[in-house]
Amino acid sequence: MTARGKETAALALHRFGFGPVREQIAAIAGDPRGAILADLQRPQAGRVAAADLPSSGEAARAVFEYRAAQQAKTKLAERAKKEAEAKNMAMGMSDVAGATSGAASAAAQADEKAAAKQPQLPGLLLQNEAKIRYDAAVDAEVGFVERLVWFWSNHFCVSADKIISMAGAYEREAIRPHVLGRFTDMLTAAESHPAMLFYLDNVESMGANSVAGINRDKGLNENLAREILELHTLGVRSGYSQADVTSFANVLTGWTWVALGEPNHGGEFVFVQRLHEPGEQVVLGKRYVDAGVEQGRAMLADLARHPATAAHVAKKLAVHFVADEPPPTLVAKLEKTFKDTYGDLKEVAETLVLADESWTPQRGKLKRPSEWVAGILHVTGVHPNNIGRVMGAQALLGEPLWRPPAPNGYADMEAAWIDGVPHRLDIANEAAQRLPPETDPVALLDSALGPLASRETRETIAHAESRTQALALLLMAPEYLRR
Repeated sequence: MTARGKETAALALHRFGFGPVREQIAAIAGDPRGAILADLQRPQAGRVAAADLPSSGEAARAVFEYRAAQQAKTKLAERAKKEAEAKNMAMGMSDVAGATSGAASAAAQADEKAAAKQPQLPGLLLQNEAKIRYDAAVDAEVGFVERLVWFWSNHFCVSADKIISMAGAYEREAIRPHVLGRFTDMLTAAESHPAMLFYLDNVESMGANSVAGINRDKGLNENLAREILELHTLGVRSGYSQADVTSFANVLTGWTWVALGEPNHGGEFVFVQRLHEPGEQVVLGKRYVDAGVEQGRAMLADLARHPATAAHVAKKLAVHFVADEPPPTLVAKLEKTFKDTYGDLKEVAETLVLADESWTPQRGKLKRPSEWVAGILHVTGVHPNNIGRVMGAQALLGEPLWRPPAPNGYADMEAAWIDGVPHRLDIANEAAQRLPPETDPVALLDSALGPLASRETRETIAHAESRTQALALLLMAPEYLRR
């Protein structure tokens, strides 16, 4: 086992996973590439044990019923208050009414404070999904597939700010099953998922000449079509026109969901013919006959095989895993594999690992807040009991879970995150304080960084004023912040 082998192993676990744990550096030093590739061969790779979690439709219906009940409760309270005030005024008991109202107000405030300590149903659903996600990162032996899930979830992002009930379930249902499958399957699953249809405003889009469009004097919403072309497949400046966007939006009319008030299937995908723009559509020079929902599926299949999509996806993968300005030869290899295999994402991932360009010793990628926070949990083996605290830490660093600021997801470039690095110190201090008292900073340094740790970093940790400070300095070390 050579020193070079250990250094490559440590680099691999940071670049492709969430960092090393325990004796893992030494364990894979003989064949770091093989260890990363083996993660792709695990049975059920990318899946999570979530039998107790509701589907996106079940969660959406539960939140709908919860909000309806809350609204009714509020109205009943307002009605009772007005009736009490009217009764007191009629009896000439304004002073008593004031006292009663004050007492009721104080009681209501006490109830509100008690309720605020516990997340309400929408937040609880999100936290339960988050717990599954963070636990998967903590338990990941290598973490490459889990990192791929995070990459694709950000590529096909939705926001909990708009659809809190479905944000976590969407990742489980649309991304995880296809993370090592074919791009066309993930694309179709993502774009037809109710969370995406609602997030990008397609649920009420209707063709101007459709039955619903004529009857309701409503029309097209182009958001979903535009973002599929610009963000999810072809990329910007790839040759499509505004006419293509409009035609594609017409193709996607009728892709919607069952109304949330429907108790059995509310929030589930449905194709509604009366919303669909009738007739043939021409997109990117190709004619698509009106075949109902199949018109859209055919269009997505062609976009998945388009050369521009291969180039767009290849560049994003290389940027995410290797460098803000990745080697053009690496991008070309990924693009070729994507084309040759018709978007086989497992083959593309293998190409990424096998390419020599992916193993440059320069560790220039700054870990995003989500990767850094998850990495702390992973390297320390801590399963968070208070998932809200972990989510809060990530949000404080500018990357709240499943809440991207726009449909293009969170940025993957250093410029977007470098200014926030000093704010990580508070999180590092808190994490260090919560580690078990037997945690040895030097031992953790050896398992987390090993040969990647510079002499300066080792000396800084060795001369720290306290164990807690030493652990915090480790988590803030330049070698730990980058991959």
